[in-house]
Amino acid sequence: MTNTSIDSKDRLIFALDVPDCATARQLADDLGDSVSFYKIGLELMMSGGYFELMDWLLARDKKVFADLKFFDIPATVGSAVRSLQDRGASFVTVHGNQSIMEAAAENKGDELKVLAVTVLTSLDRGDLDDLGFDCDIEALVLSRARRALEAGCDGVISSGLEAPKLREFIDSRLMVITPGIRPVSNQPDGDQKRVVSVEQAFSNGADHIVVGRPIRDADSPRAAAEAIQATIASIFGSH
Repeated sequence: MTNTSIDSKDRLIFALDVPDCATARQLADDLGDSVSFYKIGLELMMSGGYFELMDWLLARDKKVFADLKFFDIPATVGSAVRSLQDRGASFVTVHGNQSIMEAAAENKGDELKVLAVTVLTSLDRGDLDDLGFDCDIEALVLSRARRALEAGCDGVISSGLEAPKLREFIDSRLMVITPGIRPVSNQPDGDQKRVVSVEQAFSNGADHIVVGRPIRDADSPRAAAEAIQATIASIFGSH
């Protein structure tokens, strides 16, 4: 089951996927107190000013998820995570095999939590065939989650479609963070193929959801975020 100690407002992580840090700051200002947790990823890293943006968010009492998907030789990943551990981020993502995940976990310090990517929500069965994986998505997610737990990771990134099996077969201490959220069923999915609704994600066992375009591209991003927060509060209460 999902971790009940998480503040309900922190269960929504907004994916701040915009071209530059000035746009990111403006959007965060517009969202105000409707969002308390932000994911900042590779697009903003490449735009310049990434850590200044992180500091700016932290100074406003926001939590930060550094979605950088580190994937390199273990020593390099370990050094990258160690460099990030004192920056104030709550989460960081890593890709890769057992030794890469172990290196990340060994260097995360006391506050930073390492999340292992299982299978990107932009991939489907055909994509896995192209990549040479001779197993179904669910089996691959479970295998990677078991390895992440053994390596000392704190959680996994997983579609809500696989979350029930993670809760059934993997230790409940492993956090499940679910992207690919579509608050209404008729929204276009873009490059996301394995999507779920807010209610389904948490019913299936997610601890946090990551929402991007349904908030960012709404006529009123703040109203969209507040609607999702209201749904979360109805599920968990306001603690």
